[in-house]
Amino acid sequence: MTKAEKQAELIREISGTDPYKCMKCGKCSASCPSFSEMDIKPHQFVSYVLHDDIETLANSRSLWKCLSCFACVERCPRDVKPGKLIDAARQLVIRQRGQDYLKADEIPELLDPELPQQLLVSAFRRYRR
Repeated sequence: MTKAEKQAELIREISGTDPYKCMKCGKCSASCPSFSEMDIKPHQFVSYVLHDDIETLANSRSLWKCLSCFACVERCPRDVKPGKLIDAARQLVIRQRGQDYLKADEIPELLDPELPQQLLVSAFRRYRR
């Protein structure tokens, strides 16, 4: 198994999703509030995982433009959950860079009263694994 295949398998494992169910309908991308900022759209992201092209994903703007709002997860008729795949790929990149998980005692110093609650929920999802 190649490095890319191992990474794609790890992304599928972390996300708990089955990208093979995707029928490329584009509903996930149509509901994405960050669509215009992404170089790889959510429905395309699924294809990159299926084709083990993780290096391209790791270098894309989309990986960091995703808001983790999971609108794509709600709209997917096949329960593919592209947002979870994106989140898992982000985790893989963070782990490869040697960065650690966010620890509970680090959170208070990072909080700002102006932060939207959605951001806090997204951060919790991302860093609790």
